[in-house]
Amino acid sequence: MSSVLFIVAPVFGLIAIGYFSGRWHLVSEAAAKGISDFAFTLAIPALLCRTVANAELGDLAPLGILASFYGAGFVTWIAATSITHLFLKRPAADAPAIAMTSAFGNSLMLGLPLAIGVYGNLATPVVALILAVHAPIWWVLGMLHSSVTGDFTGQSRFSIVKSTISDLTRNPIILGIAAGVLWRMTGLPLPATIDRLLELMAQASVPTALVALGLSLVNFEIRGQWPTLSSMLLLKLALMPALAWAIATYVFQLDATTRGIIVIIAAMPTGANAFLFAVRLDRAVNSTSGAVALGTLLAAVTASLLVVYLHAG
Repeated sequence: MSSVLFIVAPVFGLIAIGYFSGRWHLVSEAAAKGISDFAFTLAIPALLCRTVANAELGDLAPLGILASFYGAGFVTWIAATSITHLFLKRPAADAPAIAMTSAFGNSLMLGLPLAIGVYGNLATPVVALILAVHAPIWWVLGMLHSSVTGDFTGQSRFSIVKSTISDLTRNPIILGIAAGVLWRMTGLPLPATIDRLLELMAQASVPTALVALGLSLVNFEIRGQWPTLSSMLLLKLALMPALAWAIATYVFQLDATTRGIIVIIAAMPTGANAFLFAVRLDRAVNSTSGAVALGTLLAAVTASLLVVYLHAG
């Protein structure tokens, strides 16, 4: 148990520091934005770029990793859509926002630091592989789903995919991963000066990301219809990681370390991008806000239990 606390407590402690710093106005809104911008525009892209360029990938199984994670996500998406109609009795137009909230986890701000805490540097290549297509897959799927329900009937399927991909190709996280891939293809080691520069930037990535997450939670409220909110939380924190574990274990028979990293990322609470998507559609906004806030709070418990299970295994 002490080893679990050693891993989990600092992660959620930094989130708490960020949250209370924002709540008590110890950090201004401008400073909070600056911390977030630094983390996601510079520090984390540097970490991912350096990792992809230098990592010993060994027996990394891209197909198994992606299929385990996104297979679980797609099934969760379908389950959320079905629950919206059959159990919650909500309009079909609400389903994309509810499904996005149930599948789009905080893989970057919380999942990456937690996975590194459990598995060290072995986690970063696996997480980088998942993150490389994480936002594009869910945003394109969400917008296509919305076009079916009528929210984007003025746009063709092609224009939706094109505009979404165009936006996401300017994403610093994706650009950082792409830069690492391109350098790796040269077969050359990173020059020592550049490697050291990226290393220094990368060292700041985890703490700033966690503090930025805490600061961002100040703007989220636990509101919305409890049946909807409860369904989202169960799907995101329980169903998706269980499915990811089952697929990784029984379909692809991945090793324990890779499987554990995938499950950690799948078990992360709803990320802020899902809230932005709900706001864009103006559907299930309060419930999604609650899923981000309450889900992150509950993750302190669920993540601890998951780490205990992974250590026991």
